[in-house]
Amino acid sequence: MNRTFQDLVGEAASVSVTGWDFSWLDGRATEVRPSWGYQRLMSARLKTATAALDIQTGGGEVLAEAENFPPAMAATESWPPNIAKATARLHPRGAVVVATPDEAALPFADAAFDLVTCRHPAAIRWDEIARVLQSGGTYFAQHVGPASVFELVEYFLGPQPEARRAREPGDEAAAAGAAGLEITDLRTERLRMEFHDIGAVVYFLRKVVWMVPGFTVDTYRDRLRGLHDRIQRQGPFVAYSARTLVEAIKP
Repeated sequence: MNRTFQDLVGEAASVSVTGWDFSWLDGRATEVRPSWGYQRLMSARLKTATAALDIQTGGGEVLAEAENFPPAMAATESWPPNIAKATARLHPRGAVVVATPDEAALPFADAAFDLVTCRHPAAIRWDEIARVLQSGGTYFAQHVGPASVFELVEYFLGPQPEARRAREPGDEAAAAGAAGLEITDLRTERLRMEFHDIGAVVYFLRKVVWMVPGFTVDTYRDRLRGLHDRIQRQGPFVAYSARTLVEAIKP
């Protein structure tokens, strides 16, 4: 059934966007997943770890899918609604969730972990990751790559040449090296995304708040209306996410 612009926007503006469960978008948006399968690879590493830390865990959704946790398992998160979700999800499995700002020093002792993981960090403190890793320990993560979903970002904000240069894998590798880590794997893929209705766009931008900072329906109503009309005429809005697989060891 064809739904009006107001119906779609009103629904997407009112639904909860806490946590990192994107199932609300099922049937409304699609994204091709990276070929390497981060969650599967992370789970395999957790099986052999003795003490692990998952930083910026969100609501703990990805970490909770691991089959086994090591004897010592910790996670950090900064956003209060996600902290509550992660605590409820991970505590029953024996993992402790620590509330801490993304850019702050990690609240753990030096050399506390032999594995640090992260999926889509908002901020990367390479010095802190290196500090809490034991000698021979591993950082294993999937980062958001450069210019991810910028077709959508620049539709709302216009050209973003400076922002397009952020998150370059080579720059991240150099920063990791400066912190004393050795990169052992670094891969990036660009992956097709499709937004099938304007409600999916509104939900996505409300959830991934750094894409269009300060996004609200009222502020961008005219642009949203234009995009709704475009989707109605031409079909799904297509963008491309970027994902980087990173593995580094501390000598």
